Amino acid sequence: MKVHVLQIPPDGKHYEGEELNSILELDDPRTVPVSPISYSLDVGVNEDGLWAHGPIGVDLDCECVRCLSRFVLPIRVDDFACHVELEGRELVDLTEYIREDILLALPAHPHCDWDGETDCKASFTTDHSAVETLDDIRDVWKDLDNLKL
Repeated sequence: MKVHVLQIPPDGKHYEGEELNSILELDDPRTVPVSPISYSLDVGVNEDGLWAHGPIGVDLDCECVRCLSRFVLPIRVDDFACHVELEGRELVDLTEYIREDILLALPAHPHCDWDGETDCKASFTTDHSAVETLDDIRDVWKDLDNLKL
């Protein structure tokens, strides 16, 4: 998203629209963008530079790390904000800042039950016989507490 500094009035300007999802440069087949990147930004200029803030987002087709099923994960950054020094420029490109914030919002291990409504197909059983009591755990630490170094 490129902003022309001279077109921004003193009280700021609102920009709303979409950018191609190719700016994310995701090369992982387990995480594929399926929608354009949407933005609704308030942009202004002050003596220090250009500032922008507002929500940005994209939808991704992901693979669950537990059950390997595909699901759509909406990535939303509601409080995107950046400040760019102008350094005499009349055109400022916010693309890298938008890309960085979206990539930082990506989960390292996406789960299909992210919304709390979907049940993951992977079933995990708990072996209750392996669960130790609190007294058993304390006994182990007691030996370590008595260790003289």
